[in-house]
Amino acid sequence: MTDTRTDALTVLRTLVGNETADFHEGQFEAIETLVDGRRRALVVQRTGWGKSAVYFVSTLLMRRRGAGPTVLVSPLLALMRDQIAAASRAGVRAVAINSTNPHEWVEVQQQLANDEVDVLLVSPERLNNPSFRDNQLPALINRIGMLVVDEAHCISDWGHDFRPDYRRLRELIAAMPDGIPVLATTATANSRVVADVAAQLESSDAGGAEVVTIRGPLARASLRLGVLKLPDARARLGWLLSHLAELPGSGIIYTLTVSAAEDTARLLRDSGMDVRAYTGKTDPQEREASEEALKNNTVKALVATSALGMGFDKPDLGFVVHLGAPSSPVAYYQQVGRAGRATDNADVLLMPGPEDQDIWEYFATSSMPDQANAERVIAELTEAVASGNGVLSTPSLEARVNLRRTPLELLLKVLDVDGAVARVQGGWRATGQSWVYDAERYAGVTAARRAEQQHMLDYERLPEGPAGCRMEFLQRALDDDTATPCGRCDNCAGIWYPTDISTDATTRATATLDKVGVPIEPRAQWPTGADKLGVPVRGRINPELRATEGRALARLTDLGWGGTLRTLFAPGTPDAPASPALVAACVRVLADWGWDERPVAVVSMPSRSKPQLVASIAEALASAGKLPYLGTLSHTGGGPTGEPGGNSAYRLASVWGQFEWAGGGTGAGAAAEGAPLPSGPILLVDDLVDSRWTLTIAAKALSEAGAEAVLPFALALRG
Repeated sequence: MTDTRTDALTVLRTLVGNETADFHEGQFEAIETLVDGRRRALVVQRTGWGKSAVYFVSTLLMRRRGAGPTVLVSPLLALMRDQIAAASRAGVRAVAINSTNPHEWVEVQQQLANDEVDVLLVSPERLNNPSFRDNQLPALINRIGMLVVDEAHCISDWGHDFRPDYRRLRELIAAMPDGIPVLATTATANSRVVADVAAQLESSDAGGAEVVTIRGPLARASLRLGVLKLPDARARLGWLLSHLAELPGSGIIYTLTVSAAEDTARLLRDSGMDVRAYTGKTDPQEREASEEALKNNTVKALVATSALGMGFDKPDLGFVVHLGAPSSPVAYYQQVGRAGRATDNADVLLMPGPEDQDIWEYFATSSMPDQANAERVIAELTEAVASGNGVLSTPSLEARVNLRRTPLELLLKVLDVDGAVARVQGGWRATGQSWVYDAERYAGVTAARRAEQQHMLDYERLPEGPAGCRMEFLQRALDDDTATPCGRCDNCAGIWYPTDISTDATTRATATLDKVGVPIEPRAQWPTGADKLGVPVRGRINPELRATEGRALARLTDLGWGGTLRTLFAPGTPDAPASPALVAACVRVLADWGWDERPVAVVSMPSRSKPQLVASIAEALASAGKLPYLGTLSHTGGGPTGEPGGNSAYRLASVWGQFEWAGGGTGAGAAAEGAPLPSGPILLVDDLVDSRWTLTIAAKALSEAGAEAVLPFALALRG
């Protein structure tokens, strides 16, 4: 033990560049568990405690004893970049295999073969990449010195939906030779998460020894927590405009949706503040550049979704502000833990919004596997095996089941982990193993999420005074029994943040939120597999039959008009004519459109859910533009079938041939039955645009009836 501690301390001091450094409480215990005990350990320690030091020190000690390389499973590219940089500073030779560096894979494989790698970083998805899994992983498992699972709470919080490949770690652990140490680390874990992670790490080797859990206090003395409740998005943005410059240093402004991040960043930039948007849709190179800008304090803030979070390493981050609350204390603590790691003070402010619960519900329900969809996927893959096809690619399977690409890929991963299907070269195949929908498990996940959402609401409503200490509440929500009042938060020490909002800021925020007009990109390509569903098309859509670029008033997820539209299209909201304010906003969209040629008439879609709403908008736009309102398109047959949300091939099949222009509408100036369309572009009015296939087929029908061009307009664009 003395030799191991001496060697470990030497490595630690090299790692941190401090000849007097010593271990934090629990660090050497973890190292000893791995290096001398060859056991499995779960380390739950606050951000900045030094979890990476545990696996880097352990790696170098075991490498000196002849062990093979450490495999580090890391969930995010930004996290991998930081880990490789930290490893280099410690003299640890670390390399990564991920989606951004395929040009380096051959070199990395050669380095592994030459035993020139101390740490190999991979994503959980890479473990099931057919080429990596079949050609590289077996040899790596035979040589592996240690397995590290970083941000291990993902096993529990993401393992059932967003990152199901985390559940595959149990298979990897079972395949490793006996006596290979395993380390899982996280800064955010309540008892449920700890139990989930430990279950993944447990094995039958070493006499079934239990996982060693090393857990420290989660309190962060540097953080000053607060909650500021404001009535609406206008007030929250006004507060940022008024006070962002006063917050210490540089920091992160978190939002719940991509559009909120982009809108907020645009408003702040337009007001002269140096900020950037950072979301899952941001170009990878732009994301990397933004990370560096924040680390170097050349921007005031990144306005980010949860895409910026785990492992992002900026010890002097001065503040974290949330525009809208995350759905659990685990997620919230993970994000606020980015701040104040190496500073005495950092400000953390939550500004919850009335739309938060709707957004939580959307993400919670959209990520859960659906039993009927799962059974349909298994049936199609089983049929492919029986017919001799064997393997179906994702696009081929997409054409057979009514699921969009992203949820289909997620469902396939879940079924793969469950053993019902397997990912192989060329696509997917059925394994023939029986599969039963684990309703009890998913009900448990749903119940746990509901409880954690309630915890966040309770956090927002804590009473004033030390009894309502925010840090203590978060610690207890994460099952940290060392929790005591922090003495710093707004309930312990009084409100520390300004609450005033300048008139000018309110005016600018109002102008931003009142902006209207979102492009509706026209479909240019028929979807793969449509011909298999009885739709005789493929390839490019004839340009003469396409819609031109259209406009929507706003996205449902937008900060401004999005709120009004979410209410308008919420289940149970009765159909009614548009309000004067809604009509005025739509007129402004047309005024700002900038089309090549002005429309000559207005036609509306035959909406079955909002006929009064659509007709009132169409008539109002026609009146404002002094254009004839020709009435609605007609349904042919039974009209569109199916529900929104399916994949492109199925959505196209549901609307194919279901619209025609017959004239004879009922609006003022409606065309007589059988009358030709006037010469010039037609403005086509709809309510809610989702897949865009309804507008595509409606535009095709109008073009075939003689319309020279079709300009789609909709109230709302989903997503």
